[in-house]
Amino acid sequence: MIKVVIADDQPLVRAGLSMMLGAEPDIEVIATASDGGEAVEAARSLGADVVCMDIRMPGTDGITATALLCGPGVSQPIPVLIVTTFDIDEYLFGALEAGASGFLLKDAEPEQMAEAVRSVASGNGTLDNSLTKRVVQEMVSRRRTQPVVASRGVDVLTPREIDILLLLAQGMSNEDVARSLVLEVSTVKSHLARMLPKLGVKSRLQAVVWAYQNGLVHIDD
Repeated sequence: MIKVVIADDQPLVRAGLSMMLGAEPDIEVIATASDGGEAVEAARSLGADVVCMDIRMPGTDGITATALLCGPGVSQPIPVLIVTTFDIDEYLFGALEAGASGFLLKDAEPEQMAEAVRSVASGNGTLDNSLTKRVVQEMVSRRRTQPVVASRGVDVLTPREIDILLLLAQGMSNEDVARSLVLEVSTVKSHLARMLPKLGVKSRLQAVVWAYQNGLVHIDD
C-alpha cells in the first residue's frame, strides 16, 4: 500500500485528490495538510511514501517543504510530487531544484494522477508526460547554471551511465531502461544511485533537465 499525504491550501482540492487517490486499491491517503509545514510533520510522523504538494500555500510554501522532505542533506528523504496549476515561473523551478521527483496538473485524469503517485513511489518520477517537455524547454531557454558543466559531467560519467541518462531523457522508467539495455532493474538503480551525486542533482527529473541544459541531449531528440 502506497501511503500518501496531500498538501494544498484549498479544501476542495484536498477533498478531490483524497477521493480520487483513495479510490485506488493500492493507495491510501493517510493525511491532508493546508500548508507545507503540516505536510512535512504528517509525512515524517506517519511514514508517508509520497507527498502530493501544491507550490503556493500560506505559511510554509511547497518549495520550502519539498526541500525539507527530500532536499540536500535529508537523511531519509520522502519523495514529492508537485501538483500544480502549472504557471511556468520560478516557483516551479524552485521546487524541482529542491528535489521534487515530478509534477502534474491539478486537472489530470484520475488514472494519470494515480500512475504518477505510483511512479514517484517506485523511484521513477514522472518524466514521460507533456508537462516535462514544456518545463525542460523553458529551463533550457533560461540556461540556469548547473553544479557540473557539460564537459566535466560527461567525463565523470561512465559509458553505461550516459546510456542510462539518454534513455531517461526519453521518458523511460527503470524497467524500460533495464529492458532496453538488457540489465537487471536493480543494476539500473545502482547506476542511478552513483550517477546523481556526480551531476550534483537529487532526482531523475533533475538529471534529465541537466542533460538538456548541458547539451547532452536536445529538445528535438
